[in-house]
Amino acid sequence: MGQFRQISTFVEVVARGSLSAAARAEAIAPAMIGRRLDALEARLGVKLLQRTTRKLVLTNEGAAFLEDCQRILAELEEAEAAVAERSAKASGHLLVSAPAGFGRQHVAPLLPSFLAEHREVTVNLNLNDRLVDVVGEGVDVAIRIASLSDSTLVGMKLADNQRVLVASPAYLKRHGTPETLADLAKHNCLPISSEGSQRGWTFREHGKAVTIKVAGNMVCNDGAVLHDWALAGKGLAWRSMWEVNAEIDAGKLKTVLDQFAAPGNDIHAVFAQRRHLPLRIRAFVDFLRHTYAQPGYWRKG
Repeated sequence: MGQFRQISTFVEVVARGSLSAAARAEAIAPAMIGRRLDALEARLGVKLLQRTTRKLVLTNEGAAFLEDCQRILAELEEAEAAVAERSAKASGHLLVSAPAGFGRQHVAPLLPSFLAEHREVTVNLNLNDRLVDVVGEGVDVAIRIASLSDSTLVGMKLADNQRVLVASPAYLKRHGTPETLADLAKHNCLPISSEGSQRGWTFREHGKAVTIKVAGNMVCNDGAVLHDWALAGKGLAWRSMWEVNAEIDAGKLKTVLDQFAAPGNDIHAVFAQRRHLPLRIRAFVDFLRHTYAQPGYWRKG
């Protein structure tokens, strides 16, 4: 307790600009504040503040220590708030956005169980494949399967994800198994299209990411359709493991070119802020993380 009081006093003194101002805030004598700072510096063995009768100046060590102390105190405040929230009931309305295919398979089926646990919460699930404006559209939680590049949003990883190239055993029997990336030119590929343009497939070769434009006799903007075409033996499809894991286990699909697999696009929940997050958002995100972490979840048919 004494060490924590010394740290909080140090942060308070710097924030208020003087020992006397910090003492007035605690309704104690300035000498008591000074003794706490002296004890802290003696314990650490460094000078944190250069003190004169007129001003306080942080030393280099003090500036670095202040940043760590502020972070620790903020995390403690957040932890206390989280504990308090757990004793309360989640309530209110949630607007959730998710990619269409993933949302149909791995968000929508879970909502009844979540709402059974949190009866005072209602949910509007919006499924689409465009990148929603979380702040501008008032979205509480957006599920994204990608590396997060928007630094203004807070992201929390929900689960690992990997993209793999798959085909049915029947297709591979007829056309052979590709052994190199160059072999893709000889195969009927089933790429996804977006807003009139065709997306490439990303692999890793010689330690570098390589995006390849592929071609085939069918293109679609719906990943579920590409998935069905691959199952039907119509060609190669580049799909996420969350979509095809169970069928790979069942032998309905086989992966190829695994040695060129690119780093995964993990599954994240993103929201506008982390601090003072409403309990309904925290509860929903925790529910998804817990469910996705269950052994065998991703291998269900």
